[in-house]
Amino acid sequence: MTTDAFLADCRARLAFDLLSNTWNAVLIWVLREGPKRPGELRELIGGISPKVLTETLRRLEFNGLVTRNAYGEVPPRVEYELTAVGKTLLGPIDALGAWAFEHGDEVMAARERMSG
Repeated sequence: MTTDAFLADCRARLAFDLLSNTWNAVLIWVLREGPKRPGELRELIGGISPKVLTETLRRLEFNGLVTRNAYGEVPPRVEYELTAVGKTLLGPIDALGAWAFEHGDEVMAARERMSG
């Protein structure tokens, strides 16, 4: 890694930006088991508004991590699924989750100490 590794247009920064949005990682994780409809995603995630869900899915699709599949049915049916590139993020997301499980109590204790 060179000294300019974290410039705005570098690959490492791209990865950090993708995972810095909480909903990006959550949606990628929820889609790990296969295609899901928007209603299913909202039920599985909880706490995400329809607007934020739509914005996040569009962002993931724009970045090539999710595919939108629309079916010509009445009523219309849409499903989202991970692309091959999107699936490659499951390992790093799993590693972050494992870290949080192992060290979450320490981080929460530090927050409590600092907030008084």
